[in-house]
Amino acid sequence: MNLLDTISKFSEVKVLIIGDVMLDRFLHGEVDRISPEKPVPVFNPTRDVQTLGGAANVAQNVSALGGQVVLVSATGDDGAGRRLAELLGEVAHLDPRIVRVPGRKTTEKTRLVARGNHLLRMDVETREPLDSEAMVQLADLLEESIQDADVVVISDYAKGVLSRPLVRHVIDSASRNGCPTIVDPKIADLTLYRGADIVTPNSKEAGLSSGIAVIDDATAVEAGRAMAATAGIGAVLVTRASDGMTIVPGDGSAATHVPAAAQEVFDVVGAGDTVVAAVALAVGAGASTVDAARIANLGAGIVVAKPGTATATQGELRAAVSDVIAGHRQGGAPVLRDVRELVQVVATQRAQGRRIGFTNGCFDIVHPGHVHTLKYARAQCDFLVVGLNDDGSVQRLKGPSRPVNEDTHRAAVLAGLDSVDAVAVFDADTPIELIDSIRPDVLVKGGDYGDDQIVGADIVLKSGGEVLRAPFVAGLSSSNVIDRIRETLA
Repeated sequence: MNLLDTISKFSEVKVLIIGDVMLDRFLHGEVDRISPEKPVPVFNPTRDVQTLGGAANVAQNVSALGGQVVLVSATGDDGAGRRLAELLGEVAHLDPRIVRVPGRKTTEKTRLVARGNHLLRMDVETREPLDSEAMVQLADLLEESIQDADVVVISDYAKGVLSRPLVRHVIDSASRNGCPTIVDPKIADLTLYRGADIVTPNSKEAGLSSGIAVIDDATAVEAGRAMAATAGIGAVLVTRASDGMTIVPGDGSAATHVPAAAQEVFDVVGAGDTVVAAVALAVGAGASTVDAARIANLGAGIVVAKPGTATATQGELRAAVSDVIAGHRQGGAPVLRDVRELVQVVATQRAQGRRIGFTNGCFDIVHPGHVHTLKYARAQCDFLVVGLNDDGSVQRLKGPSRPVNEDTHRAAVLAGLDSVDAVAVFDADTPIELIDSIRPDVLVKGGDYGDDQIVGADIVLKSGGEVLRAPFVAGLSSSNVIDRIRETLA
C-alpha cells in the first residue's frame, strides 16, 4: 500500500480517543511601552482566539484529515468547559462523549502573543485524579465506544483524566477487540502503557523515560530500544523536532530514521497532536508503523508552518505526499478538489484571525495580467483562495479547443506562486458553490468585469464582505496569447 492509497482510506477509519482535553487561548495584542510601576512590558490585547487543545486537538486533527472520531474525556462544569463543548460541536465527524465534573477546573492555557512572539503562557487547571463516580462514567463510555473503533488513541497530558486503572482498562479492552493502541505519553514511567502498539515520546520524554539523552540518531535508537524492552511496547516512535523521527520496533529489528519535513517553522504548538492523529489514521487504514510515521512527519511539517494550534487537512497532506513522490520540495499551496477540504482549510485560517480572499478563473496560460491580479488580490487579504475551472468547464466556456493546459498543470503553476495560498479546482461553470461555502471576506475580480458579471458578489456583500476589482491590464488574456501563437505558427 503506498502513502496516497493509505490517505485515501482515512475516511473509513474510526478513531477512539481517550485523554485530557483543554482550551487553548491565544491573546494577540501589542506591546509598545514599559510599565512605569515595574520594568515589565504593557500588553494591550486586541484579539482573543480560542481553539481546542490536548486530546481535543488530536480529535480535531483526525477530523481535518478526513477520519471519524469519538472523543471520551472529562471537563469541569465551568466556562472553559462549556466553551470546549461549543468548539467540539463545530468539528465535523466528531462525536464528543464528555463527562462534566462539578467543582473541577477545565484546563485552560492562555498565551500572550505580540507580533508573532509568545510573551507568556498562563495555565488554569486541576491535575488531581477524577473522582470515582467520574471514573466509572468514563469506563462505561469507553466500553460503549470501543466496539466500533478501528484504532484507539491514549492522549495523556497528565491532567488527571487517565488514572492507572483506566489506562490498563483501555489497553486491555482494545486488545480484546483487536484494536491497535497509540499512546502519546507525558509521564516517564512507560510501564503504565505495557501492551500498547506504538508510543510517541518526544526527545525530552524519551530521555527522561530511558535515562539516555537523545542527541542524535544513535542515542534515539538506544533510548527507543530501552523503552520498548522495559515497558513491553510494540514500537517506539521518537519525535525529534528538526531532526525528524526515529521508529524503533520492539522486536529488535532495524530502526528507521525519517528526516524532518518542515521547510519553515512558525509555531510548534499542536504538532505532536497532528503526529498522533496521522499515525492513528494510517495504522487504522492498514499502514505499517514506518509508513504511518512518514505520513505523520509530513503532517507535522505542514502544521509547524502555521501559527497557533493548527491542523493539517487531508488535501494538504495529499499534496505534501505527492510532492515527495514527484521529488519536489515540500511546500507550495495545497490543490483541493473537494469543497469539504476547502471549508476545513478556510476554517483553520479563519480561526487564526485571518482575512480570507477569493478570486477565480481558467488561467489557461498564466500571463502578467494574471500575476498582477493575484498579487493585488493577495494584498487585500491574509489568505488567498484561487478557484480554478477544471478541464470540462473550460471546454464548455471557451470551446472544444480549450484548455491548452490540463487542470493539473494549471493548478501546479498557480500553487507555485507566492501570492496564492490555496487552489480550489471546481467542475461547475461558475465558482458559486465555493463562494457560498467559504463566504470570503473579500472577492476580487479583474477590472474588466462589470457589477453584474461578478459571480458571488451578492453572497459576499450580504455576509459583510467586500467586492474589489483589480486594476485592469489591457491586452493581456490567455485567448490573446493563444491567438498570437497560432498566428506565429500559421
